[in-house]
Amino acid sequence: MGRARAADCGAWARHTFVYSFGAVDLDKRLIAFDFTFFAFAIPAVLFAGISKGGFGSGAAFAGATILAVILDPALALGLMLPLLMLIDVANLRPFWGQWDWRECKLIVIGGLPGVILGVVLFQFANADVLRFLIGTVALAFVVWQISQRMGWTAKPKTRLGPGVGIFAGATAGFTSYISHAGGPPVAVYLLSQGLGKLKYQASSVLIFWAINIMKFVPYAATGVFTRDTWMAGLLLAPFAVIGSRLGVKAHHIVSEALFFRITYVLLTVTGCKLIWDALV
Repeated sequence: MGRARAADCGAWARHTFVYSFGAVDLDKRLIAFDFTFFAFAIPAVLFAGISKGGFGSGAAFAGATILAVILDPALALGLMLPLLMLIDVANLRPFWGQWDWRECKLIVIGGLPGVILGVVLFQFANADVLRFLIGTVALAFVVWQISQRMGWTAKPKTRLGPGVGIFAGATAGFTSYISHAGGPPVAVYLLSQGLGKLKYQASSVLIFWAINIMKFVPYAATGVFTRDTWMAGLLLAPFAVIGSRLGVKAHHIVSEALFFRITYVLLTVTGCKLIWDALV
């Protein structure tokens, strides 16, 4: 009787890890390292590196959105975070000390409660909820970018106050936690401060480096990282660095308009696919 019960417990433990924030089904935490995986993963990581290296951090979350089409969404987020942090480190050196520390500090302080709110959501969100949220954020990003470029959304004419900076940080922390997409609220606030191109880019790099560090511990605590995500990360790390370097070169060769048109198509297709999969 005791042995049978122990065997049942052992089988249950092998099937499910229970963390302080819900249960993680191991059957959905395995990565098939096959052609399909690498056909999606390599372009996704290259794209994230190119975006962060040459066109700001705004569209880098497309990497996680693409991966979420073939992986459990939490697994896609866990795979991408260390790679995004690696890209952050690669990009930090060229911009060292060029940021606006006052504005960065406000957004990073605001980012902490946003990340905490994301952690709370993970208690209740199953895979379909995450697919829906990631897909919705992807489509919202496309709508926001197009409205900015078409002039439908007016840019702030006055300098936004510190309270708005903290709120922008909280919003960025939350959306970054659930989808690695914290760019829009940070961009709106920083652009209102009249920062030059170099200071704006450097500030963005520092802010998301800090927010990604905040996300790391709760991701680990909630089982988002697995042996497979670390293995995949090691295999894909060279592509993250290559993408970052390509981004620096592409910045001078590829027009920003063309890059973001490609981004809009990718995010629209993958965002719609994720929402469809979540609802059907």
